[in-house]
Amino acid sequence: MSIDSGRIGNSDRKTASPHILIVDDEPDIIELLELTIARMGMDVSSAKCVRDAKQLLQSRQFQLCLTDMRLPDGEGLELVQYIAQHCADLPVAVITAHGTTENAVAALKAGAFDYLPKPVSLKQLRELVKSALNLPPIPPEPVSQTQQQRQRALLGESEPMRQLRAIIDKLSRSQAPVYISGESGSGKELAARMIHERSARYKQPFVAVNCGAIPENLMESEFFGYKKGAFTGADKDHDGFFLTADRGTLFLDEVADLPLTMQVKLLRVIQEKQVRRIGEIQEKSVDVRIISATHKKLNHCVETGQFRQDLYYRLNVIELNMPALREMREDIPLIAQAVLAKLCREAGRPECNLKNDALAILMNYDYPGNVRELENILERTLALCFDSEIGKDELQLPHKARVTQEISFTMPSVDSGANLALQDYLDKLEKDSIVKALNESRYNRTKAAKTLGITVRSLRYRMERLGLNDRAYS
Repeated sequence: MSIDSGRIGNSDRKTASPHILIVDDEPDIIELLELTIARMGMDVSSAKCVRDAKQLLQSRQFQLCLTDMRLPDGEGLELVQYIAQHCADLPVAVITAHGTTENAVAALKAGAFDYLPKPVSLKQLRELVKSALNLPPIPPEPVSQTQQQRQRALLGESEPMRQLRAIIDKLSRSQAPVYISGESGSGKELAARMIHERSARYKQPFVAVNCGAIPENLMESEFFGYKKGAFTGADKDHDGFFLTADRGTLFLDEVADLPLTMQVKLLRVIQEKQVRRIGEIQEKSVDVRIISATHKKLNHCVETGQFRQDLYYRLNVIELNMPALREMREDIPLIAQAVLAKLCREAGRPECNLKNDALAILMNYDYPGNVRELENILERTLALCFDSEIGKDELQLPHKARVTQEISFTMPSVDSGANLALQDYLDKLEKDSIVKALNESRYNRTKAAKTLGITVRSLRYRMERLGLNDRAYS
């Protein structure tokens, strides 16, 4: 069932070598992989079917699993899913036959770290093993974050944001190309950086490129580099984006703005993993993870002939959709206060706060520009307001938006709230909604939170703020 090199012995030894599991039913492939990995100073176990692999996974710890996609008693995809559920900290890579990249894509979406095509390249195998062993461990929950980490994190406790962070954590343990879709200002580059910083490449460069900001006649030299003297003005060697990002991550923002001629050249580099600088004959190998993004509908660009279909499938192996700010209104107070604190620090002024009436208006605005627009509103407000607290009258919202908010607050009617102050009026509306949801759910907070469209944690916070006890309001 298994072939062990026998060097692990006591698994508690700090000097123990990494232990790799190979799952394949071809003796030649097993022998090749075992010899290569053993020469890297690592221990190897092997299994020939899904059942035996699961038994080994239950009996000992491994640092990497390599599995074929086709096994006598099932698919390698089944093993990938089993590892994702029971051994979340274990990276798994799949070995695929030539021409079956759709299987590799399915495995990557299921949580595989990477894939190796047959015939197996020993150079690619060694690089894959090194990258997998360099993955940072999954941190336990809850995680305490420094102020700098919180600034670079996607804040919020709404369901869309919690799901987004969970997907990012999963993608960070993969080598798959990621396509990030979403509206302008929704945080696509921040999500890309989070994927990189949580990945095995976190010590290597993260290179962000705005494809729409590069003149077409300079694209090839900027992406692929050039040799000194290659053309007029080339007074020194230049590596370009791909070579600069070697072994790291290349983030292609607004990738839909690439001209078709550049798309062809980009596709070849991604497929061959080779770059030739302008003025050079020899190509250089590059190991780059591609993360791309655009606010446009990339599939629509393919349909209209503006974007190559083959490049689309190379980039869009896994899609990550960024929610709009209006889809997570309950997170706006937290995000706004964090942005405000950051702006105050940068301006060197004492920290200030948003009053409840200002927060109420911010929560009711639709933000066509998403978080970037929220930052712009608060920065403009700070420039014109020097008080320690910011109210609704100090907010520098667009005039039309401000009028809309003021009108919208007069629309709901609460019989006993005609003479209440704005915040008391809003609190009464919120309180009545929560009590109604609790009564309808028979005091089940999970169901009540779902009815209200908020998280249980948010419901608990709101109840505490309003002085509510779910048993006291039946």
